[in-house]
Amino acid sequence: MTFPSILHQLPEVRGKLKENVLLAPFTWFRVGGVAQVLFIPEDEADLALFLAQVPMDIPVQVLGVASNTLVRDGGVPGVVIRLGPNFGKVDLLGEYRIRAGAACLDSVLAKHAGASGIGGLEFFVGIPGTVGGALRMNAGCYGGDTKSVLLDVVALDRRGRRQILSVREMGYTYRHTDVPEDLIFIQAVFQGFEKHPSHIFTQMKKIKEDRELSQPLREKTGGSTFKNPNPKLSGGRGAWQVIDAAGGRGFEIRGAQMSEKHCNFMINKNNASAADLEELGETIRAKVLVSEKIRLEWEIRRIGVRRVNHG
Repeated sequence: MTFPSILHQLPEVRGKLKENVLLAPFTWFRVGGVAQVLFIPEDEADLALFLAQVPMDIPVQVLGVASNTLVRDGGVPGVVIRLGPNFGKVDLLGEYRIRAGAACLDSVLAKHAGASGIGGLEFFVGIPGTVGGALRMNAGCYGGDTKSVLLDVVALDRRGRRQILSVREMGYTYRHTDVPEDLIFIQAVFQGFEKHPSHIFTQMKKIKEDRELSQPLREKTGGSTFKNPNPKLSGGRGAWQVIDAAGGRGFEIRGAQMSEKHCNFMINKNNASAADLEELGETIRAKVLVSEKIRLEWEIRRIGVRRVNHG
């Protein structure tokens, strides 16, 4: 499926504007349709000017490295923004503070902090996404989360206006922020503490080893499919445990499978479509609701237009 041209409605930019770009190669699942327009801005000023001039009736959304995003087969109407290299820089600010652009990989942020003797950010090495994604979902693992180390965030609103938000203004809860969906994160400042680099890298090595043992990292996956349920409702069990109890481990629909290794991870085992993966997820949600009386919430972000599944 392709979309009609809207380039004539868009402002001139210094970055790249491309029509009907297949998004599957950008995603960890390797599925999904085209972006009506893909915009890779040159820098913050380029992005701000674009947002200020793009018509408000044209949808705009950001796609990072898509490590936890399912792009639907029908594609994504409007403009998909992918932040380029100028949004991935890391700077040391003193007092064990570090600034990172939204396109910086979480693991790169962790390594920069570690090399500089800044502790507290080790958990980022276990998150397979970007700083922007971590800010959007209060990403965390291995006892740490974004909220606990964040100082403030720079963002652009839908009109291209610059905003600076404190961690309190982000309104964080578990895997959620209260800030509007159309706010585009540009960079953030994190606060760590003094720690010897050798101790930091020892901890990060253990995190990476634990992930390798427990998660299907070499598969076409998207990380945790569902948020952990309320422990009061689940008896303290995580999402993978209630999925396992409902018979979800290894459950498969047309090449889309809940991993045998970690059953809260969907994998594209054999040329599954986005529709296959989404159907698998909804089937697992239904099984858990019936079996365990728990309503799982998607952690994976799903964007774009659904297409009727085959078979």
